[in-house]
Amino acid sequence: MPETMQPTESDRLAWNAEFEAASRRSLALRLRFALIMTYEPVLDDAKFRSFDALEECRRRCEAELPSWSGYGRV
Repeated sequence: MPETMQPTESDRLAWNAEFEAASRRSLALRLRFALIMTYEPVLDDAKFRSFDALEECRRRCEAELPSWSGYGRV
């Protein structure tokens, strides 16, 4: 929501209703739907990754991961 827009009263009532409903669910059910597994190309393709130094890991990320993944340097 852009900064200039403020939630309406009906937005707040809807959010409160959703939070109330969520608070009545069990923790196991909330966790089941909160954690979504998403396939990440390259990251999920290797069985494991091990590096002797953080710099080595950073070089690999910059060389092999897409820029949109968020693992590059700023």
